[in-house]
Amino acid sequence: MKNPRTYGAPPFTVAVVHGGPGAPGEMAPVARALAYGWGVLEPLQTAATLNGQIQELQAILQHTGDLPVTLIGWSWGAWLSFMLAARHPESVKKLILVGSGPFETTYAAHIMEVRLRRLSAEERADVFALSAALDDPAVTDKSTIMARLGTLIAKADAYDPLLHEREQLECQYQIHQRVWAEADALRRSGELLALGRKITCPVVALHGDYDPHPAEGVREPLARVLTDFQFVLLKHCGHCPWIEQQARDQFYRIIKHELE
Repeated sequence: MKNPRTYGAPPFTVAVVHGGPGAPGEMAPVARALAYGWGVLEPLQTAATLNGQIQELQAILQHTGDLPVTLIGWSWGAWLSFMLAARHPESVKKLILVGSGPFETTYAAHIMEVRLRRLSAEERADVFALSAALDDPAVTDKSTIMARLGTLIAKADAYDPLLHEREQLECQYQIHQRVWAEADALRRSGELLALGRKITCPVVALHGDYDPHPAEGVREPLARVLTDFQFVLLKHCGHCPWIEQQARDQFYRIIKHELE
């Protein structure tokens, strides 16, 4: 698989950073939509450590991008873009965080509870069974189980989705487990949020009002540490704005405005 995937024509001044970790490919629709006006990179994160993913993303931007670039990070990709902008401020012109996870642990306590309430009894049972399988050392193909669990989570995360096919290329369970454990520890220690004090570029956060990740867990912490910060709450919108019938157009209008 080519890495990064490219859309539009050079110079590549925009990069979309996927979620997960360990679930590449889902931002391809955003890259395609923006490619009519900008050269867009879609880096695919393959490193199995947090620092490795930061270094890998920086290397891709240096090799292929026209620095500094605008980073559009979704979900896990929002955190990864945030960390890269703190470590390599010279590489990032603007940071756009979409559906970010909360930056302080206290805001994350009820995310799964909210998701489970939105699923049927049968779907909740499936979530519990799949989660148990992921915790079972005897189970070998955990990437497939992670993908099945991800489909259920995506259903709970959406408000009014368009008919679409998920464009995730491959679930990579081992990458997810190791990188997420390191990132969560960084959040618990307060170091993740503190990195915001090193970010020098403008930051815009877009967040759906139906996203199980609480909006205040992004807005309130980042407002304390960033010097140039805007927060936009998208109405009738879940975790993935570009699939939402009632929020998609506003999402793209804001993104394109920020890229101009």
